[in-house]
Amino acid sequence: MNKQQLIDNIRRKQSFLCVGLDTDIKKIPEHLLAEEDPVFAFNKGIIDATADLCVAYKPNLAFYECLGVKGWQALEKTVKYIRQEYPDQFIIADAKRGDIGNTSAMYARSFFEDLKVDAVTVAPYMGEDSVTPFLGYDGTWVILLALTSNKGSHDFQLTEDKGGERLFEKVLRKSQEWAGDDRMMYVVGATQGRAFEDIRKVVPGHFLLVPGVGAQGGSLEEVCKYGMTKDCGLIVNSSRGIIYAGKGEDFASAARQAAKEVQLQMAEQLKVIC
Repeated sequence: MNKQQLIDNIRRKQSFLCVGLDTDIKKIPEHLLAEEDPVFAFNKGIIDATADLCVAYKPNLAFYECLGVKGWQALEKTVKYIRQEYPDQFIIADAKRGDIGNTSAMYARSFFEDLKVDAVTVAPYMGEDSVTPFLGYDGTWVILLALTSNKGSHDFQLTEDKGGERLFEKVLRKSQEWAGDDRMMYVVGATQGRAFEDIRKVVPGHFLLVPGVGAQGGSLEEVCKYGMTKDCGLIVNSSRGIIYAGKGEDFASAARQAAKEVQLQMAEQLKVIC
């Protein structure tokens, strides 16, 4: 999916919602445990209930890898199902990979040749040669970690050099030498508030993947106030707040209701640019 297609989907659906498929087998409704593949059964229910309200899905690899082969199989089935039934969805593998070049090349192969996702999250700490292998596939995206929403982000990401440039700003500035805003996005946590203003000074046209709205306490209104562009420029993720909105057999309808509430808020924010 290219940038214009993503923008068109956002305008058509009046939504820039990404549903995070952080599927914990210990938290899914008990009746699903009788299914042959409980994780996929849960994901399918969530996807069918929310696909018209969101523009992206983001499975977090940790929730699948911890289950071994069965987890990876559930992930493969989930991605394939989205591809077949909802081809307008942007699929993000939240893997946070990044290693020496030949290793990154193997990671890139697994996500873009095997899984066939649209994008993968990548850690920038090891620099250019750890990131560029992910850019070797036409029509795919790298989503680089920039300023995250966790408490520990202050340990490194906000440290300044002698010139006053913070580390996350250096990541934003340097990485633009590797790819443009048609191939690269950045992860910026919703809890970072007015830091979005500073980020937009460095990357005015890039899309930002924004976790942390909902369960982590981030404000959608604040994110939009400081981070939205004329093309929206935002993909806002919600995971727990949507997929675990219900705990029983009505889990899918509860997820839909939670997603609808977010989508309506997003539609209000999009009135500014539409």
